[in-house]
Amino acid sequence: MIERISVFQSKNEILTFFVFTLFIFCYTLLLEYQNYKQLTQFDSILIEAKVLTQYEKTKNGRTYQVLKLKANKGYSFYTTAKNSLQDVTEKTLSLELFAANKSFYEYLSGFYAFSKILSIEPSISLKEKLNRSIESEHNNTEVASIYKALYTATPLQKHLYGVFSTLGVSHLLAISGFHLGVLSMLLFFLLRPPYLFLQNRYFPYIHANRDLFLTVLFLLLCYLVFLEAPPSLLRAFGMLGIGFILFDRGYKIISMQTLLLSVIVLIALFPRLVFSLGFWLSVSGVFYIFLFLIHYKELSKRKQFVLLPLWLYIMMLPFSLAIFENFSLLHPLSIIWTALFTLFYPLSILMHLLGLGSSFDALLEMLISLGQNSHMVVLPYEYLALHIVLSFAAIYKKAFIPLLTLCSIFVLIYAIYNVA
Repeated sequence: MIERISVFQSKNEILTFFVFTLFIFCYTLLLEYQNYKQLTQFDSILIEAKVLTQYEKTKNGRTYQVLKLKANKGYSFYTTAKNSLQDVTEKTLSLELFAANKSFYEYLSGFYAFSKILSIEPSISLKEKLNRSIESEHNNTEVASIYKALYTATPLQKHLYGVFSTLGVSHLLAISGFHLGVLSMLLFFLLRPPYLFLQNRYFPYIHANRDLFLTVLFLLLCYLVFLEAPPSLLRAFGMLGIGFILFDRGYKIISMQTLLLSVIVLIALFPRLVFSLGFWLSVSGVFYIFLFLIHYKELSKRKQFVLLPLWLYIMMLPFSLAIFENFSLLHPLSIIWTALFTLFYPLSILMHLLGLGSSFDALLEMLISLGQNSHMVVLPYEYLALHIVLSFAAIYKKAFIPLLTLCSIFVLIYAIYNVA
């Protein structure tokens, strides 16, 4: 068997790669800065933006609507509107935006600005039509919100974030590499029989798996564009594409070099990813998967299949507690929910295509009910920093793995103790 080689073979190759990606990063940052100068050139500017999220908020006795929007130029921002504003989620608005005093950092990371809504685009987008079709199959708006999050990356109803954070399954509701992996396998096995039928008769000399993977990659790219490239999904697609290119040329895929290369290329092309929490959590998940597979590659596939979900759960728990601060005694069961989701996701798609989308509504309503009883468990950021340091040390020395595991198990015991 031919041994696969590392992506970088010398320091010169590493230096060349970093210089090249730095040039791309500077160029894309310059384009962003030009857009920023146009935004802040005058006291106000007329723009068109799509509403990503809309929710009600009360402060100092005043109730109003909070909108998160994404402008045509790609930047995201928050604004407020009167409480009487209709539901404009997924609609395109024409606004006068007052953003002259915003910094370039705020422009890249997301900002709040006053605005005046001038008009609401009357036409319905394809994504909105799909969302309405999903809603028509469900009587419960919370359940419909879950499916819209799963299929069209529509943000969940605000209170549901806390519910699923309590259950430890927030990662299942944000379309990411997990979903992309399920979809790519599903597409591959659906396309393989008809392709092989045609190949055996008309083009037996062509590499079937390569053609099938490129076809799947193209279909996933169309899906990515349709969803307007959520950060976690963008990371997953970028890694999938880069991984295929490297694998096809004989390079190692399960490698920290591959992960680093993917992250650097994506940030160079899309600088805003630096400020995306979803992107970094997604990267962290892949990091711990690779860390396990690199150090425990001698284990049988069956043992890896059993141990990897347990490992990934305890490795990501410090991030979950430090960021979201939600926990319950049901939280560890997310290991089981995640395994079952592999079956639920494609089955739910099939049920919706057959007009039977409500088949799992009772199950989801039960999960929502279970996630209502949450407890706040605060993990100091200093402990998270220690966890990250040990994680990086474990890349180079396997001896750090037991210590890292023990520290993560301690976090689990600490969380259980605080809610028991």
